[in-house]
Amino acid sequence: MIDQLEAIVYKYQELTELLSDPDVIRDQEKFRKYAKAHSDLEQKVNLYRTWQDVVKQIEGVESMVREEQDPEMKQLIEVELEELLPRRESLQSELRIALLPKDPNDEKNILLEVRAGTGGEEAALFAADLVRMYTRYAEIRNWKVSMMTLNETGLNGIKEAIMSIEGDSVYSSLKFESGVHRVQRVPDTEASGRIHTSAATVMVLPEAEDVELTINPKDLQMDTFRSGGAGGQNVNKVETAVRITHLPTGIVAACQEERSQLQNRERAMMMLKTKILDKMQQEAHQERVDSRRSLVGTGDRSERIRTYNFPEARVTDHRIKITWYKLHEILNGDMGEVIDALISADQRDKLEELTQNDDPIAV
Repeated sequence: MIDQLEAIVYKYQELTELLSDPDVIRDQEKFRKYAKAHSDLEQKVNLYRTWQDVVKQIEGVESMVREEQDPEMKQLIEVELEELLPRRESLQSELRIALLPKDPNDEKNILLEVRAGTGGEEAALFAADLVRMYTRYAEIRNWKVSMMTLNETGLNGIKEAIMSIEGDSVYSSLKFESGVHRVQRVPDTEASGRIHTSAATVMVLPEAEDVELTINPKDLQMDTFRSGGAGGQNVNKVETAVRITHLPTGIVAACQEERSQLQNRERAMMMLKTKILDKMQQEAHQERVDSRRSLVGTGDRSERIRTYNFPEARVTDHRIKITWYKLHEILNGDMGEVIDALISADQRDKLEELTQNDDPIAV
């Protein structure tokens, strides 16, 4: 993989020169494209150069150890070598991770769906907690959240919510959230203090782009209806809400949060394309399922991926077997540790597969 790293360095240098080219600077679209590619390669190039420097230092120190005759001086040089060797190993691990194939969806915006599962009203209240958790996490990351569909209960619970989240690398951060989330707590209505268990399901879909999917208009059934919810001139008066059904697959998407029928139709169409693309990708994935499961799950949304236990104030992710005793902070959007742990676990799993086949930069 040294050849691969050298090719990255060459591409990085080429992009550096292009970014100072007056013709490129004048073409803002091209300049942004090159600047992003340059930024994406910068970490890999810096890591590789640092690794090269450490390797040269080790070679020099090893040569000194072989040539040195004074026992005391030789011992001092060997101490320096003992410090450099772990540094080289650490950099090699970082380089291997940096060279892992990227998920093509990582940079995309997402649709995030939260649905109340088993547990009645308590499940709906938990679904509302999850919606708030993801919304606050998005605010911390400076992402834009747009509510597209919201079906509330009379007790501040949520039966179903579909949100669009836009920002930098949203899918790469939240893609491991799909699955069944379970809560254990004493409901306010439980006089005996008995702990109830209920659940909500979360689905994270990378937003489909127009270039990825073309839909025949003849395959669509478009229906309009009156928006529900509190307040607003259009509520229950004008049919601004839109429901689109893709007849070949039976997939349905609806949006009622915008004020105009046109805006709702555009958003519903985006949701529909995203759902159809996800269905196609899921089917393709099933066809090529291999013998190994990913450490952080297969993406099967029937999995119980996480438990939120209120009596013990803990959150446990069952896929990576890690528990955090900061439940209220996590539900208030402080999800950084959880997200980082899932990403690291996925990287370790992919790295294990890679190193079983080939050591990219063995020394």
